[in-house]
Amino acid sequence: MMQNFTNQEVLNWKAFLQIKAQESKDSRLTHFYNVSTYHGETELKDIEFVALDFETTGLDANENSIISIGLVPFTLRRIACRQAKHWFITPEDKLKEDSIIIHGITHSDLKGAPDLLRILEQLLDELAGKIVVVHYRRIERDFFDAALRSLINEGIVFPVIDTMQIEADVQQAKPKSFLDWFKKGRPESIRLANSRTRYNLPTYPPHDALTDAIATAELLQAQIYHHFSPETPIKKLWL
Repeated sequence: MMQNFTNQEVLNWKAFLQIKAQESKDSRLTHFYNVSTYHGETELKDIEFVALDFETTGLDANENSIISIGLVPFTLRRIACRQAKHWFITPEDKLKEDSIIIHGITHSDLKGAPDLLRILEQLLDELAGKIVVVHYRRIERDFFDAALRSLINEGIVFPVIDTMQIEADVQQAKPKSFLDWFKKGRPESIRLANSRTRYNLPTYPPHDALTDAIATAELLQAQIYHHFSPETPIKKLWL
């Protein structure tokens, strides 16, 4: 099993969320934090995960906003597709043509869509107590935090497993041959689709929040199977 991953200082998330529960002024966030999270020594086989994916109007959490949310609960053994959730969200900024080309979400898709506040309680209930899994945490964690700061004047923080970070660490830890050094080739892509290909996972259409959430869940299962073990403590992976 691979052990020599990049060392990252990890918070005691259980204690940290207890502090956040005491500090929070919003009852929905207080409840979310009070549900707490796992002890850092809890083994991956005993964890309930939830894969989360946002589609957004751009890449800047301070200028752009969330327009679609997909999530699916899962464990190392199975993905609970029947419990998956998907929402279109009315964006706080304007939907731009260049972003429509990427994610395919149009103005007609968003007609009558709720704003984030209308589904916030349900969304937090789906995430509470589970370990959130994303592919590139700067999207889901930063956009969620920025959106709540704008809407309720209070941000949000929670532990995540980032499958992109895992894949980056895997690629960096690979021993390089003489030819690799000689060619100085480009590093392997760690985008979601490219990462999945290395584990022989099926190809899915990109940029759909629910499909990408399921794809992320499958990727983590594969990464753990190949590079860790079901007995690995969660503290080795969460950020």
